[in-house]
This record gives sequence, C-alpha cells and structure tokens, in this order.
Amino acid sequence: MEQPPPTTYLVNGAAIRTRRKDLGMDLAECAATAHISRAYLNQLELGLRRHMKPPTYHRLRTALRIEPPDRRLLAPNEDPHRKE
Repeated sequence: MEQPPPTTYLVNGAAIRTRRKDLGMDLAECAATAHISRAYLNQLELGLRRHMKPPTYHRLRTALRIEPPDRRLLAPNEDPHRKE
C-alpha cells in the first residue's frame, strides 16, 4: 500500500546552507528562486525552523538543483523509505 504524502518534511538547515553556498548563491537569491522569504530561509538554515510543507520543500530543492531521490536536505531521522 502506498503511503500518503507527508504533511511536512523535517529538513537539515546546515545541509541547506552548505548546498546554497556550494552553488554560489546568496540568501536572497536562493529565497527568491524558491519563492520563499529570505527570513524564512535564514530560519531554516539556522535550525530555528525545521519543518517544511511539501510544495515549499520541492521549490527549495529545485532552487538548489537537487533531484529526487536525493534526500540530502532532509534531517537524518527523516524516514528514508517514504516515497515523494
């Protein structure tokens, strides 16, 4: 039986920041590309916010050029067997 889509993704802020910097993107550029606020992205990177709704997570993943099934933006305890 297929699992329902997750209500939120638990993300790893350090991984988000590392990937953004590896791509040479500043905070404002990445946030604009992902259609999220700069403040929200900063909170994610600092670990002040850790949960993202699926559409927001997918936009951020796209902005950071990460294709499924790559799960590097997810927190280590996120269920690796869940389908996207």
